[in-house]
Amino acid sequence: MSDLTATVNETENGFHVDGYEKISYDFTFLDGVFNPENPQLAECYRRWGRVLAVTDLNVYNVYGEQIEKYFVHHGIDLKVHKTKIGEKAKTIPTFLSIVDSMTEFGIYRKEPVLVVGGGLVTDVAGFACAAYRRNTNFIRVPTTVIGLIDASVSIKVAVNYGNYKNRLGAYHAPMHTFLDFTFLRTLPTAQIRNGFAELIKISTCSHLDTFNLLDQYCEQLIETGFGRTDGAPKEVREAADKINKEGIHEMLKLETPNLHEIGLDRVIAYGHTWSPMHELVPETPLRHGHAISIDMAYSATLANNRKLISDEEHRRILNLFSRAGLSMDHPQFNEDILDKGTAAILKTRDGKLRAAVPNPIGSCTFINDIELSELNDALRRHKELMKEYPRNGEGLEAYVDASDTGYTENNKQEVQALEKAAEEAGSLNGNGDIHGGKVGNGESNGTNGIQEKMANGSVNGLTNGINGFTNGAKA
Repeated sequence: MSDLTATVNETENGFHVDGYEKISYDFTFLDGVFNPENPQLAECYRRWGRVLAVTDLNVYNVYGEQIEKYFVHHGIDLKVHKTKIGEKAKTIPTFLSIVDSMTEFGIYRKEPVLVVGGGLVTDVAGFACAAYRRNTNFIRVPTTVIGLIDASVSIKVAVNYGNYKNRLGAYHAPMHTFLDFTFLRTLPTAQIRNGFAELIKISTCSHLDTFNLLDQYCEQLIETGFGRTDGAPKEVREAADKINKEGIHEMLKLETPNLHEIGLDRVIAYGHTWSPMHELVPETPLRHGHAISIDMAYSATLANNRKLISDEEHRRILNLFSRAGLSMDHPQFNEDILDKGTAAILKTRDGKLRAAVPNPIGSCTFINDIELSELNDALRRHKELMKEYPRNGEGLEAYVDASDTGYTENNKQEVQALEKAAEEAGSLNGNGDIHGGKVGNGESNGTNGIQEKMANGSVNGLTNGINGFTNGAKA
């Protein structure tokens, strides 16, 4: 939620406006958020007597009946928009399908949409809420480790565009976020591992105590869903609760002074300098946690080369990734990808690399003064080091699969239709390229007629991005 106060003063040649926006939102730890005995979520919708929920299809298949019974118990009418989404389906058509459901539901300006799912779902649905009437409220219930630990902390919402990660987005805070770690009981181990990387990220560069706990309980945390599965040792559950609470608190302390990313030196960007290339370049994408782990491991080697961390610390970081089954390298990470990733991030970070690296474990520094030759030298050394680790540093279950719903099926039908419509309308950016090649004219989102067609809700037979398909499934 946000409130704006502003003043207007007359100047010699016009007016000057000063505006200050207050951003206020809450986090509640609540195991069993959809347990009818816990009315906290229902109370948020008591005024409206109804709720539009946007959720991941996998989540709905497991928890749909429980969610429905919860709102029936509390006398609140429920409508559910089920979406299939993965990194390559985090697209404008998916975004528009959510907007369609909001329009059909007749959402009021202050009425909050309920968003239930992992970080990808909260990203796209949050962006739909940010865009709908320019500011529609929403409430988050994250269901994955990444959603609980990382995506829930930020107010960033976005979709990808072509091969560009989070190219279109906004800063839009939810009214409330409910943190229910019992969802981890049913989360696949591959997804637990995927989220574990985010905790390594924040602890390596900002919280030594958390890093020590991750190091101590690594395998047990992953095997027991952070202590939530039946029979998990009490000691592991208690360690997990401490890790989660302190990890989220540390993320909030780092993020809240810089919610709109006005400052570009960001500690929590450790692992996010070259990782976007790893996620979107492969035909089958790497999971986010594995992509940032490759980046973090390589960045640790770079830091070690510069004597910012000792040899012992360097090995401790690499060993933790390996024990967790997280990726530290993959065949497509080469000098060309390194060069392209560097060029892309320089634009995002206003001309500076701002690569966050540990210095030492538990604290952070930013690297700017570096030549491509040094980056390449570090990559060659890193690949030699990887030969000492299982699978040459490649991770376990590193690539997206059916537990990452819709990672290709959404994307291909919808994006190909949009590409064809763009070409017929006069091409994108004057050269017909959407992604995978050169993009000119500031990477604009389509010209020469496609914007007008989209405004009218139809592009080559698509109605708001749906051509007989709703999120990848035949309607």
